[in-house]
Amino acid sequence: MFRQLRQDIQAVFDRDPAARSVPEVMFCYPGLHALWFYRIAHWFWGHRFYWLGRWISHLGRWLTGIEIHPGATIGPGLFIDHGMGVVVGETAELGACVTLYHGVTLGGVSWRKEKRHPTIGDHVVIGAGAKVLGPITIGDYTRIGANSVVVKDVPDNAVVVGVPGRVRSRNGEKLRDDHHEDLQHNAIHDVTMEHLQKMAIRIDALEQEIFSIEGEFDVEERILANGYQGPWGI
Repeated sequence: MFRQLRQDIQAVFDRDPAARSVPEVMFCYPGLHALWFYRIAHWFWGHRFYWLGRWISHLGRWLTGIEIHPGATIGPGLFIDHGMGVVVGETAELGACVTLYHGVTLGGVSWRKEKRHPTIGDHVVIGAGAKVLGPITIGDYTRIGANSVVVKDVPDNAVVVGVPGRVRSRNGEKLRDDHHEDLQHNAIHDVTMEHLQKMAIRIDALEQEIFSIEGEFDVEERILANGYQGPWGI
């Protein structure tokens, strides 16, 4: 038990430069308190004291603003920064050294009694306000940008941004460091803009190719000469 407590405290020091002392971390970090409430509630839940487990979980939610269902499975090294509004559903599974920021939801998309919440891999960082929904899998060392909505599986070593979340692989761009998490989830590629830029480059190349074939002839005049008047008859 004491080893687990030390690991929980060390996770805060590893990922929050504002942490200055052990007493400060123990008494002033609601994410840590919520995790400890969860561990107690999870023990009762695992021993089929379901009502007591839910009551302890509810008490932790009331005191910290963080709701972790006692049925969830959480690996070592979870760090919840700030934490207000975080929701972790009953069948959610979190790997080792996961980082959640405030407003994160690991939610379900079904009312059936089945696996309906996401599985989060190791060393995943989920930005503020992000929603990860359904029985999907988020690969190891993945970053999810703030306010993203993720509804599909994500491979290892990827970044996800947007609504719905768009995935971009980042293999070769990151040096793995299991002791210092990659917290720069603000430095994430704008996947939508990248696609638009690629389209613009492709369109420009096609126009140049057409002009090279047609010479000086005005392509627009040629189209109008062939009778096409546009979608609005102009």
